[in-house]
Amino acid sequence: MSEEPKTATAATGTDEAKQADKPDPVDDLKTTRHTLGDLAYTATTGRIVFHEEVTEDEKFNGRKPKAEVSITYYTLDDADAAERPVTFAFNGGPGSSSIWLHMGLLGPRRVDSGDAGNLTPPPYGLLDNEETLLRHTDLVFIDPISTGWSRAVEGGNPRDYHGFTKDIESVSEIIRLWTTRNNRWLSPKFLIGESYGGTRGAGIAEYLLTRFGLALNGVMFIAPAFNMETLFHTSRSDLPGPLFLPMYAATAHYHGLHPDRELDDLVAEARAYADEYRAVLAKGQNLTPEERAAAVAKVASLAGVSEAYVDAANLRLEHTRYYAELLRHKRLVTGRLDTRFTGPADHYTYERMPYDPFLVGTDGPYTAALQHYVRTELEYENEHVYERLSRAVHPWSYKEFEGEAVDVIGKLGNAMRLNPFMKVHIAMGRYDGGVPVEAIEYTLDHIEIPLEARAAIETKTYPAGHMMYVHEESRIAQSADLADFVQRASARG
Repeated sequence: MSEEPKTATAATGTDEAKQADKPDPVDDLKTTRHTLGDLAYTATTGRIVFHEEVTEDEKFNGRKPKAEVSITYYTLDDADAAERPVTFAFNGGPGSSSIWLHMGLLGPRRVDSGDAGNLTPPPYGLLDNEETLLRHTDLVFIDPISTGWSRAVEGGNPRDYHGFTKDIESVSEIIRLWTTRNNRWLSPKFLIGESYGGTRGAGIAEYLLTRFGLALNGVMFIAPAFNMETLFHTSRSDLPGPLFLPMYAATAHYHGLHPDRELDDLVAEARAYADEYRAVLAKGQNLTPEERAAAVAKVASLAGVSEAYVDAANLRLEHTRYYAELLRHKRLVTGRLDTRFTGPADHYTYERMPYDPFLVGTDGPYTAALQHYVRTELEYENEHVYERLSRAVHPWSYKEFEGEAVDVIGKLGNAMRLNPFMKVHIAMGRYDGGVPVEAIEYTLDHIEIPLEARAAIETKTYPAGHMMYVHEESRIAQSADLADFVQRASARG
């Protein structure tokens, strides 16, 4: 009996010794050279080691490896680093890798995915992206920890980075590290973030400046989720209803439920009704029967659903329920992130949409394209699962916002006040059922910057959804708009 504790202690000591003797992880990168017409560029992909400074018992204990972060970057050959812009790109989620911006819009190669109603069947394909933003700026795609091939080091806790602040800090550190290693502190610098990448991007724009003194020339946002109170129905807020209504009307129009109306006129009517709709919801039980009946009729007529449904929903059309209801009579579910997309369900008694036809329609093409491209053209091999949309990051920590809505427009405003040279470009999709145009505009209307500084913010709206670049006409227009923005915001003097 007396020998067993000694054996256990010895084994534990041996394990600790082995862990102490284990070498630190090192960068795992592959570099290749390519051309796209007259564009000669270098691609580097793989994983770089993310370190943090560690203080224990009030004593500095050095920089310790915490994660291996997957990254892909493209640099133009023979370019002047001081003049050449660089753009750091990431998607959102939380839990999304950068696959979507990389393979859909910005990179030199893009996926052949098709679009709503005309999806490309398996095994899909790759195309040259003649409109790549690489023509105007170097590109760095970052997969936050636990997405893509990014992982915590062995023995590390990935949950340390599954939250608002640590996510901003870790992605910012990768940006600082890349900028330093590649001698790009004097290059014009940009961010581009999509969806929760807007939440992250607003925080990073502020953090890079206040923590590292790294000032950006510009930030590009695609369907940015700035203020969660505008996007999710709660018992404490009626903001989403009026802000989603123009998108509902546009969606109903797209699916043929307003055959005698022009889209722009219909959306304008929904936008004009928003203030009255907000006042109606604010009255609650104080609405007269006549006022309630009029509001029910108006909302139903615009949104393309029955008055009985609007009445049963108490005038509040929660979006995931709406996408299950709108085309129930056709036995179809609409997409959320792009309401142009539709798909069948196993039955049609669902209260909420059982899945998102947009995500299902795009996941396969993007994943196949990236996996093939990285191995065969970029010559990087990694047999771990590429986490394009990781569930492991949830529940995501918003502890900094306890008792209040998650809203980062103040961080973007602070970054703009501290750096009055920074320009902002925002892309929005008319059929984005996750982050509607009007929700973004409402939040921008509440940014606290000098009135004259508002000219530094530009917005563009495209006739597609959250990832508007799956729509070919929008992709081409958006590529030109981004190129123009980078060129203007990079200009010196």
